Amino acid sequence: MKMPLSASADQSAISPSVNPEPTVAAGVAVEGSTATALAEASSEEPASAPAKATTSSRLEVRGKFLFANGEKFYVRGVTYGPFRPEEDGCEYHTPEQVTRDFALMAANGINSVRIYTVPPRWLLDIASEHGLKVMVGLPWEQHLSFLDGQTPDEIINRLCTHIRPCVGHPALLCYAIGNEIPANMVRWYGSKDVQAFLYELYQAIKEEDPGCLVTYVNFPTTEYLELPFLDLVAFNVYLEHPSKLEPYLAKLQNLAGERPMLMGEVGLDSLRNGDQKQCEQLTWQLRSVFASGSCGVFAFAWTDEWFRGGMEIEDWLFGLTTRDRKPKPALAAVAKVYSEVPFPADTAWPRVTVVCCTYNGKRTIRDTCEGLKNVVYPNFEVIFINDGSTDGVEKIPAEYGFRVISTPNRGLSAARNLGYQSASGSIVAYIDDDAFPDPHWLQYLAHTFMTTKFVAVGGPNLLPLNSNPIADCVYNSPGGPVHVLLTDTVAEHIPGCNMAFLKSGLEAINGFDTQFRIAGDDVDLCWRLQENVGQLGFSPAAMVWHHRRPSIKAYWRQQKNYGRAEAMLERKWPQKYNAVGHVSWGGRLYGKGGLQMLTPFKGRIYQGMWGSAPFQSLYKPGCELPWALPMMPEWYVLIAALTGLSLMGPFWKPMYLAAPLLVLAVIASLVQAALGGINASFQTRVSSGKDLIKLQAIVAFLHLAQPLSRLVGRISFGLTPLRWRNVQSWVLPWPTVFRLWSEKWEANETRLEQLKHAVEDGDAVVLCGGDYDRWDLQVRGGLLGSVRLRMAIEEHGYGKQMILVRAWPVFSIGGLLCKLFFSLLTIGALYSGAYPAAVMLATIVLLFALRSLQETGAAFASLCRVLDPSRLTETQWQLLPKTQTAVSTVEFGSK
Repeated sequence: MKMPLSASADQSAISPSVNPEPTVAAGVAVEGSTATALAEASSEEPASAPAKATTSSRLEVRGKFLFANGEKFYVRGVTYGPFRPEEDGCEYHTPEQVTRDFALMAANGINSVRIYTVPPRWLLDIASEHGLKVMVGLPWEQHLSFLDGQTPDEIINRLCTHIRPCVGHPALLCYAIGNEIPANMVRWYGSKDVQAFLYELYQAIKEEDPGCLVTYVNFPTTEYLELPFLDLVAFNVYLEHPSKLEPYLAKLQNLAGERPMLMGEVGLDSLRNGDQKQCEQLTWQLRSVFASGSCGVFAFAWTDEWFRGGMEIEDWLFGLTTRDRKPKPALAAVAKVYSEVPFPADTAWPRVTVVCCTYNGKRTIRDTCEGLKNVVYPNFEVIFINDGSTDGVEKIPAEYGFRVISTPNRGLSAARNLGYQSASGSIVAYIDDDAFPDPHWLQYLAHTFMTTKFVAVGGPNLLPLNSNPIADCVYNSPGGPVHVLLTDTVAEHIPGCNMAFLKSGLEAINGFDTQFRIAGDDVDLCWRLQENVGQLGFSPAAMVWHHRRPSIKAYWRQQKNYGRAEAMLERKWPQKYNAVGHVSWGGRLYGKGGLQMLTPFKGRIYQGMWGSAPFQSLYKPGCELPWALPMMPEWYVLIAALTGLSLMGPFWKPMYLAAPLLVLAVIASLVQAALGGINASFQTRVSSGKDLIKLQAIVAFLHLAQPLSRLVGRISFGLTPLRWRNVQSWVLPWPTVFRLWSEKWEANETRLEQLKHAVEDGDAVVLCGGDYDRWDLQVRGGLLGSVRLRMAIEEHGYGKQMILVRAWPVFSIGGLLCKLFFSLLTIGALYSGAYPAAVMLATIVLLFALRSLQETGAAFASLCRVLDPSRLTETQWQLLPKTQTAVSTVEFGSK
């Protein structure tokens, strides 16, 4: 009987292993321990293997990778079995056959085996003897209605009993608690119930074998399952072209977040495609997997022999060896790739200069030096810039033989500029003095530059494993260095603790802006690079470990400085900020410590009609303003305003009605902070529930403190919702039509672009109308008022044109509602005879009205500077010299 062939891998990416037993993904291989010789012998006489290295310790997760005995372990694996059961029920033949198979695997650089059922302990013993790790699949009725009745408890109890022979075995790589639960079963029960069951199963396995790693092997059809509790993320993916596999690997890396990402199955059927095609396919698939930053991969499968569902599977030949264990060409290809992970040995790496700037960073810089000493890269230099330190920090990198350049204290940007100016490499990589890199950090950065056109590349920054509890709490709190991604590979921002640039790109924009002495320099540089040079990229495996602030006081000071930096950035990049004063990111922010959205809408699952889509994803909502308000620093301004209104209660009792609103505002902040604490995941080991509650309480407190500290920093540097730019002149705002004559023909779009840049040259903020707007440009005066304009052009022949510009003031809806609200309160106070309260409320109305008029008048004056400077002489506060007008820039002349 023939098994049905899965849909084209380019269409479905669904595993050919339709077996109901679970499949899993796993770990990684010890650097430099692979054997490269291809076995020429048969299964009876395996090729001579290198000295057997017994697996003596369990793997542990460190960020995006697995480690064994302190060494990074890349999983270089194959899947194995199950085979026709023996008389005793064993699905893996005899110990003699397994010994021959495992010896042949070890001889070809394979260090991990994935099996789909719980093995006898002797199989793990043999694996240990040959230096192999085993990923154990836990089979259960996932293709049936497994959540009905007592079935869930029965499944959990049975699996816990079955794994007891494996508990504590040093050859165990991890358990796979499931493999490709059918999409229709997940759809039948709903993703939340399935996720909850997998969590129960995960907890049960952890209780049975506390030191183990646990994963679930997913596939594209149920990609949307959210399983943040897993130790590592595993996927089966069958895509037959690099242009489809590589983008999907990047997506999976972002789904994995800070955890290792393991490919549970890749491969190609040689029956339909031929041995040579299988060989070529596996070569580029495995290369792509390791280049993407995966912690490892399992080639499907070790042999063409395969048994499931009570029958031998003869219609698929995915094996690296034949049924009688004779090597196919694919085995040589796999052995070659596995001997060179994560990148080919003959790669011509570009020269990289690593720059670390320090100012009194003695406390953590030794970790940085140790990390850089262990970097695996053949062609790099390290330069430390000592920016006027007084703690003797410069002596430490000198001990390691690194180059140190000492200067007077000039600020972070000046130090970073000196770093790239002194660099001999074509790539300049920056790391902070409180961070240290993964050994392959530079390889992943350089590879991204070599295979893309990015001018800058960044990577994740994770909390070191030995951090103190306060640093762990800070890591789970908002305001940390995060990356912003426009796509799975294109970044909008990369944080300064882990960023690399083409030196030519830095030179093209004259490096960092030296006004940013403490923070904000990386944001400014990213924006300037994107505007003038090219795109930024992101490499999920280019990982550094970044110490967080070790105390609440230090965290407060850091966030206050970030607030000041935001104010400086807003002055330089006003178009990047909205009227309230918040940067408008085009991408999504990634990283721990994100603020909790107070919204009932958690996302939608794209499933296709009747759940038929081969790729099914979860689409989460963006940060919409109504739900994000409690996360903003200005929320404290609202709380202060409501407090002020409540205090007016003694003058007029209805003002006490502001008290419930004040309570709701405070509750919203407390709920958001509480959610942040509850959802925090800590590296710190807690011995009791009381200790966990303490950590969660600290995180909740930091969620409350962070917006307030940012607000203090912003206000100290002038970034407030009621900030007022363009105060040099003011014109009474009124609907006006400007008529300007030009002897030179230009298209309407060109005229608008010229006008936009001319108004911006006067330090105004100009926004463009959208697809559904009847206005072309908007000159923003502030939060309460702005001016909009629409342009039309009369054609007068011979290239002559009359440009018509209609401008009118626009008052914000929020401002109008506030004025209406306080006006009604004023009338009510007067009617009640509460004259002191009426005077205070009327003053508020008047201040709002004057402020709205100021902002629209300032915006109108910015427009008049360009279109009709003569208007400024009538009501001008400060006359600008005509040389400062932008009329000549847009080439508008009067008729």
